[in-house]
Amino acid sequence: MRTVNVTDLIGWPGVPAAALGAVLTVGTLLWFLSLRLRDASIVDIFWGPLFLTLTVVYVALRPDGFTERQLLIVALVAIWSVRLGTHIAARHAGKGEDERYARWRHQHGSAWPVRSLFQVFWLQAFLAWIISAPLLVAVGSAEGWSWLDAVGVGVWLIGFAFEAIGDYQLTAFIRDPDNRGRTMRSGLWRYSRHPNYFGDATQWWGIWLIATSAGGWWTIFAPILMTFLLVRVSGVGLLERTIADRREGYADYMASTSAFIPLPPRRR
Repeated sequence: MRTVNVTDLIGWPGVPAAALGAVLTVGTLLWFLSLRLRDASIVDIFWGPLFLTLTVVYVALRPDGFTERQLLIVALVAIWSVRLGTHIAARHAGKGEDERYARWRHQHGSAWPVRSLFQVFWLQAFLAWIISAPLLVAVGSAEGWSWLDAVGVGVWLIGFAFEAIGDYQLTAFIRDPDNRGRTMRSGLWRYSRHPNYFGDATQWWGIWLIATSAGGWWTIFAPILMTFLLVRVSGVGLLERTIADRREGYADYMASTSAFIPLPPRRR
């Protein structure tokens, strides 16, 4: 298996730059929409579609035709991004701006409209571009199939199941008025406090394995960064700063249940 170097990828005239330009353009358009709606949290709906945009650009600018691995990558990213985007859109509908963005709006006052372009929309576009490195390698390599492709798809499927089933179970739990203020502790949530985030990260490790089969083992920084964001920044870490004060029994849940990786519950 030949390693695909950065110089190989830059050999496509302007591909990485074109991809960055595409997602920054999408981010700018979303920013204009957010100004009209007074809702910067719409950016969360388009986190997944940003990666689909990048994948389409990489495939469209590949110089030597369409490959089976490209089809695989497009399918995996499309399934992940569309499901995640529609899930977040449904969760967001009718609720106004997310508390995190509303707090920033209040903190920064009249500077927020311009600041949000950089702090929210362009930042997320840039992060998506960095994390998409395995996608660039996977669609740009002419390497043949290997056993790592199969393993990568298997890991991706496990991750997709955790994310989709976890989101479905939590949505059903929240919609039941009898569960208001209570803590979800059944299904996948019995084994992880955030099985959906675990599933999200796992899918990107699967994509990295496919990229590794294509010679891009060095793009390991991408799933590491995605996992870090989900655990420490926008996912687990963000939610659990105050959730114990808002959910009945959550402190006990934290003491008995793994935060991220699904594990058997601990006995108190």
